[in-house]
Amino acid sequence: MNEKIKKKNILHSGMFNGTLRGWQSLKSGLTAENLMYPVFIIEGDNDVQDIPSMPGVARYGINKLQEHLTGLIAKGLTSILVFGVVDSLPKDDFGTHADSKNNPVIKALPKLRQWFPNLTIACDVCLCPYTSHGHCGILTEKGIINNSASIARIGEIALAYAKAGAHIVAPSDMMDGRIGAIKSRLIESQLQNSVAVLSYTCKFSSIFYGPFRDAAKSKPAFGDRKCYQLPTGSEGIALRAAQRDVEEGADFLMVKPIMAYVDILKQVKNKYPEYPMFVYQVSGEYSMIYQAAEKGIFDLKAGLIEILSSYRRAGADVIITYYTPHLLEWISLKNKL
Repeated sequence: MNEKIKKKNILHSGMFNGTLRGWQSLKSGLTAENLMYPVFIIEGDNDVQDIPSMPGVARYGINKLQEHLTGLIAKGLTSILVFGVVDSLPKDDFGTHADSKNNPVIKALPKLRQWFPNLTIACDVCLCPYTSHGHCGILTEKGIINNSASIARIGEIALAYAKAGAHIVAPSDMMDGRIGAIKSRLIESQLQNSVAVLSYTCKFSSIFYGPFRDAAKSKPAFGDRKCYQLPTGSEGIALRAAQRDVEEGADFLMVKPIMAYVDILKQVKNKYPEYPMFVYQVSGEYSMIYQAAEKGIFDLKAGLIEILSSYRRAGADVIITYYTPHLLEWISLKNKL
């Protein structure tokens, strides 16, 4: 049996804890189990930094994050997606501090596992917050992506997060072959059955990422990411990307952003119904909805439930959203009635 088939047929990595097993069981409606909360972790353990372009969202030092998550877990939070943000650590062309011992995610993971033993923790795997050029891979001397070097580096970072305590590693770089590279690293370290891979499978080169790049301090220093993120008007290449990631052993698939790409979600889910589908309601979508509700254009709760229900209807099993605290509150109140 060749290596590709081996990776594709590793099933234990998608069901080693209760949250993952729940994602394998398709349900209707919107529950706490359908939500994943994205959080930004910074270097100062006791710091909180507001994000002006994302009202109501902040970056947290690990001690402040503990306080923030404690109340949410009491309301049913089951999973988070972690992003590291650095200020004092130097950035370089190789993204040295993406997996160094001083990386805020690497430092936080053991504490999160200790504090919240039932919380499923996914870690975004990318170079852009840690590189001097702000791109998602290693560049050649001519300033273009070196794919082989990039996926080797992405594999190292993913393995470091896995060893530090991540349940899920989630590569967002969109380099060709990164799922296979990560799976190989996990297999070599005998972690293939205890760490899952959530692929940013259909990640489009979208206008909706602006606030996130402020939040993560990951804006490219030059150029853009159109040569490795999917064209916004494309369809066939998105399905090819899904096929590629399935063959390389991804446990879960994702469409990002989602508001303008529900058709892609539906097509991928129809083609791979056996795979739990994630969607990411990204920063620009969050802020757009927030501003509309603030101006009284529609009620936030009614509008958000209508929007998210459409994603569930189209095939989303898990919705990654900054609105998770609001949604948990509403779900908690509903369950008490």
